[in-house]
Amino acid sequence: MNSLIDKYNIPGPRYTSYPTVPYWDESTFSPEKWKESVIRSFHETNAEEGISIYIHLPFCEALCTFCACHKRITKQHSVEVPYLESVLKEWNLYLDLFNERPKLKELHLGGGTPTFFSPENLKTLLEGIFETVDIAEHPEFSFEGHPNNTTKEHLQTLYNLGFRRVSFGVQDYDPKVQKAINRIQPFENVKNVTEWAKEIGYRGISHDLVFGLPHQNWEAMENTIRKTMELKPDRLAFYSYAHVPWVKGVGQRGFDENDLPSGEEKRRLYEDGKKLLQDLGYIEVGMDHFSLEHDDLYQSLIHKKLHRNFMGYTSSNTQLMIGLGMSAISDSWYAFGQNVKTVEDYQRSVEEGEIPVVKGHVLDEEDLKVRRHILNLMCQLETTFHTHNSFPGLENALEMLKEMEKDGLVEINGHEVKITEAGRAFTRNVAMVFDLRMMRNKPETRIFSMTI
Repeated sequence: MNSLIDKYNIPGPRYTSYPTVPYWDESTFSPEKWKESVIRSFHETNAEEGISIYIHLPFCEALCTFCACHKRITKQHSVEVPYLESVLKEWNLYLDLFNERPKLKELHLGGGTPTFFSPENLKTLLEGIFETVDIAEHPEFSFEGHPNNTTKEHLQTLYNLGFRRVSFGVQDYDPKVQKAINRIQPFENVKNVTEWAKEIGYRGISHDLVFGLPHQNWEAMENTIRKTMELKPDRLAFYSYAHVPWVKGVGQRGFDENDLPSGEEKRRLYEDGKKLLQDLGYIEVGMDHFSLEHDDLYQSLIHKKLHRNFMGYTSSNTQLMIGLGMSAISDSWYAFGQNVKTVEDYQRSVEEGEIPVVKGHVLDEEDLKVRRHILNLMCQLETTFHTHNSFPGLENALEMLKEMEKDGLVEINGHEVKITEAGRAFTRNVAMVFDLRMMRNKPETRIFSMTI
């Protein structure tokens, strides 16, 4: 395994999209093309599957120094109402494009810290959206909660509005690790919010754990997992820490690369952590995710309905996802669009009646084919291709896959490629084989986190 780690531990994308953001071709993108792709996708899918909405709520009271998300650090809660008013104005701009009432299948509140906002203000935001849509049968409404500031009122208010899933960011319980990442979070706080959520009736409680953090070792990681098991969440995200200090605004300081586990140590954290989770009854789903057998995430895997987008893995698949809020990314399947990255520019744009998309990418025919292969690999760990109707670059991909087959990472059967159990840890590497845009224009500087 160590030799494989040395061979495959290279910078690579997490593939919440294809093409990945650094390879978006902005020369072919425009706000008008984005709107056209949204209208097309909406009318193709709204009546049957509905749409998804992602709302980016960027405010945090303190900076967690492991975080690579777009956020705004403030303790001034006077920012809440103006920001949420802007989100509703942006949503109304999309409603003007649709010309019919949307059917809402999936809704996620991400951040930042969604529970920075008061329950009352979140209720006002959500009711403002719900009065404009029809709710699909069996909707998936979820939010991210910070254990230090999520109240029982937050949980009850969102439950009353249809939310059944909540994800709590745990990361690690070791005091030394928590200090390094500026996330001091007692186990008691996580216990309280998890038990409140169960008591209220949430059926999709998730905890986020991160391996590869500064000063982390197996003893601490094992303790974190075992303490997590005392609370028995329905699912777990077991993420690899993405060390990207060169990205502006991520705030990854308070430690340096010398404080991080080596590639070999980090892989042990994952392998031993994965084994312990499986011994405790959790099943690996896709990449970095585990769930109990009853959970929707596992059931969607079994029924081949697992989907992956900018929200991560989801148990429902919609073609159109509208991202609302500062820096939010939208996906129409045919194009991606990202909003402006500062609160001030975002609010200014919507006040002027403009959808605040500032960059994006229109997928060409090759992109759409490659995207399907990468999505298959990330969700089902397999894909099927046919050379006679495929795309330029496939022959080169096949050569790289044959090398991976020799290393035991994949099995190739005719036109089918399957990632093996041993290859799960290298899923990102297998997907990279199909990433034609990156293969044709390999970065000269490091733009992605390490795959391991």
